[in-house]
Amino acid sequence: MELARLSLLFAVTALAEIVGCYLPWLVLKQAHSAWLLLPAALSLAAFAWLLTLHPSAAGRTYAAYGGMYIAVALLWLRLVEGIALTRWDWTGAVLALAGMAVIGLQPAS
Repeated sequence: MELARLSLLFAVTALAEIVGCYLPWLVLKQAHSAWLLLPAALSLAAFAWLLTLHPSAAGRTYAAYGGMYIAVALLWLRLVEGIALTRWDWTGAVLALAGMAVIGLQPAS
């Protein structure tokens, strides 16, 4: 159950970060409305807040979070940007998620 809770929290955190960065990308690279910067800022604020909900030390949280970020970014690539994932993408995501689990579920010292 701990892995499911940790994974869900990391996935929501990653989504907030990706939205917060993707919206300014749309403004800067595709000339979308600058009004998109407002929800982007709110999304990045939510991202920062979500990181504080993790009980581990900040550096360990960031390290474990990186694995989920990779997986969510690849899903974003497929679902939002419409780009097919390769077997290398899938393999990398599995390895990154395994790393997240190893770091995030280590025994308390």
